Amino acid sequence: MCIIWGKIEGGNGIHVRCHDQCFTSEVLGSLKCDCKQQLDFAMKHIRDRKSGMVIYLPQEGRGMGLAHKIKAYSVQERGYDTVDANLVLGFPDDSRTYGCVPGILQEMNIKSIRLMTNNPRKIAHLEALGVKVLGRVPVVTASNQHSSRYLLTKHHRQGHMDLGIDAGNMPQNLDILS
Repeated sequence: MCIIWGKIEGGNGIHVRCHDQCFTSEVLGSLKCDCKQQLDFAMKHIRDRKSGMVIYLPQEGRGMGLAHKIKAYSVQERGYDTVDANLVLGFPDDSRTYGCVPGILQEMNIKSIRLMTNNPRKIAHLEALGVKVLGRVPVVTASNQHSSRYLLTKHHRQGHMDLGIDAGNMPQNLDILS
């Protein structure tokens, strides 16, 4: 599904977010991640610019699905971080794919994008698929006491950039991240 604001067809440097659904935060209000805040940021960003697109992808739990994501939460309760919880369940740390994105952009005759993301792997993946990424728009959101460990894990273990980690919300036991 695509959420489009303004005239983007045939454009260059269109601001695009490839957003992966997160039922737990976007519907149930979970504070364990920053997914809802990232979606809200992207929606406000394209609205304020009066131009842009959010490609909403059904890839819950970094591609492993809602049921496995809930199991991963259980594994995390035993002290594993989000990456290791996926590995314990037999999944890679990130199973998402973006193969549909080039076709969506081609259908809209979009020549190049500025990607709203903090994830360097997403940029590399899209570029490998032939998407011309002119630049990155950082998606900085506030952390909370429930999400800061998750955000630090994404930064330290997956290379995510520009995370809105508030020092007051940092977990006490950071040795698990080194």
